[in-house]
Amino acid sequence: MTAPLALDTDQARTRLPQLTVVDVRTPGEYASGHLPGALNIPLDHLRRALPALKEATDQRELLVVCASGARSESVCSLLADNGVPAMTLTGGTQGWRERGLELQHPATGARATWSMERQVRFTAGGIVLAGLGLGRLHPAWRLLSAGVAGGLAFSAVSNTCGMAHLLAKLPHNRPRPADLDATLTTLARRPKERAESTGSAEPVGHATDADA
Repeated sequence: MTAPLALDTDQARTRLPQLTVVDVRTPGEYASGHLPGALNIPLDHLRRALPALKEATDQRELLVVCASGARSESVCSLLADNGVPAMTLTGGTQGWRERGLELQHPATGARATWSMERQVRFTAGGIVLAGLGLGRLHPAWRLLSAGVAGGLAFSAVSNTCGMAHLLAKLPHNRPRPADLDATLTTLARRPKERAESTGSAEPVGHATDADA
C-alpha cells in the first residue's frame, strides 16, 4: 500500500488557507482543541461524508488530521480507495500544539474528553490489572491480560486498533446527529462559496458554530 502524501507542521501552517481540513478524532477530542477552521467528521462516520468530501476536493486539497497522525494516515488510504485524494498531517494535532501554534475550541461549549490514545492506554491497563488481580483467584483469568498484550502487539504491527474502534462507539465519543449534519452541510457549502468568490483565500482561524 502506497503511503499517503503528508505535510509537516510548517507546510500545513503555510498552506492552511487553501486547504479543507477534516479532523477525524472523536467530538470530545476535537473539543479539546483543533486546527483553525477544521471540520469534525469522526472516523466511524467517514463513509457518510464521502460524497461531500469528493465535492470539496474539486475546489481545495484535503488535509486529514487526528491526534498523532496514525488515524489520519489510515483515513487517507480509505479515501484514496474511494477516489478522494487527501493528505495527512505529520504529528497530528499533538505536533501542532507542541509547536505552540493556535488551536481553536468549539463555541458550543462541547465537553472535552481524553484523547483516544489515552483512553486506549487506560482501558488496556485496567484490563491487564484486572486480569492479574483475578488471576490470584483462578489462573485462567491471566489469559485476559495475555489477550490484551497480544492485541496491543498486533495493533502495533498492523497500525490498527480494535480497542479504539470499540471505544469510539461509546456515547461520549460519538457526535450528536445535528452536529454531524451541520458539519456536512458546511463541507458541502464551501466549494459553492469558493466558486462564487472573487478567488480570495478563506481567512485562517475563523471556525463557525457549524464547524463545531
